[in-house]
Amino acid sequence: MSVSEGTAAEQARFQAMIDAEQRVEPRDWMPEKYRRSLVRQISQHAHSEVVGMLPEGNWVTRAPSLRRKVALLAKIQDEGGHGLYLYSAAETLGVSRADLVDQLLDGSAKYSSIFNYPTLTWADIGVIGWLVDGAAIVNQVALCRCSYGPYARAMELICKEESFHQRQGYELVMALAQGTPEQIRMAQDAVNRWWWPTLMMFGPSDKTSPNSAQSMAWKIKRRSNDDLRQHFIDMTVPQANYLGLTMPDPDLTFNEETGQYDFGEPDWDELRRVVSGNGPCNRERMAAKRKAHAEGAWVREAATAHAEKQRRRREAA
Repeated sequence: MSVSEGTAAEQARFQAMIDAEQRVEPRDWMPEKYRRSLVRQISQHAHSEVVGMLPEGNWVTRAPSLRRKVALLAKIQDEGGHGLYLYSAAETLGVSRADLVDQLLDGSAKYSSIFNYPTLTWADIGVIGWLVDGAAIVNQVALCRCSYGPYARAMELICKEESFHQRQGYELVMALAQGTPEQIRMAQDAVNRWWWPTLMMFGPSDKTSPNSAQSMAWKIKRRSNDDLRQHFIDMTVPQANYLGLTMPDPDLTFNEETGQYDFGEPDWDELRRVVSGNGPCNRERMAAKRKAHAEGAWVREAATAHAEKQRRRREAA
């Protein structure tokens, strides 16, 4: 990999390659800022997949049936695999997985704000699948066309599995919405609590997002935060109407002129609090990750020792 800020001519050739829809591969020259932007985004995405296992793992032993338990376990396993895909993609940019994990554990790296909210009832598991994974799909389908090849190919694999997660969640919420009055109330309560945090998953408004414009120019991102948020709302509200559930937004109305839904403003102060480490479960999530990392040290040491033993055998052969 050749990385530097480069001359004006090199940067112009790079941008021309991006504009021509050619994918950048690890051996291609790239500006250092492009590499850093990718490392930040891919590592944040990888951390989100891994931390996202925690709120759902909390419900494995309390799933109401064996079928639900197996489905939830399979989903959590998928998310661990997604983290693996993404850490591997980040490593092609010259960073080590160990360093990325250390950045997560010491708090210098971020993960998605949505995973700092608690799962209070079983309905939350369904709403996470329906809304949170649904929002992830909206964002990640666009990333399948990312200009950086390893990231785009990882997203193609991830999106196929995320679609199952979204359908699993929607089916679970449908069962509750068609159930007893208590189950319907539980589903509505979960929607009320997760709707606004889900909308904030797409990031701040384009007017204030510090990275969006450059990522769009480099075609790391293909659609803006506000565009993705609007698409998600237009896709999801009719699904809620079918279920007989309502979104907790008094300003949510269908605009006949635009053919889209108008909606209220998310609480951006809340997003800033959560991202800065002051959300409902930030400390709990990081404490769990640090504990798991410390308890898994022996596995990493054993794997390293085995790899070294195999290397020595190959050299002696």
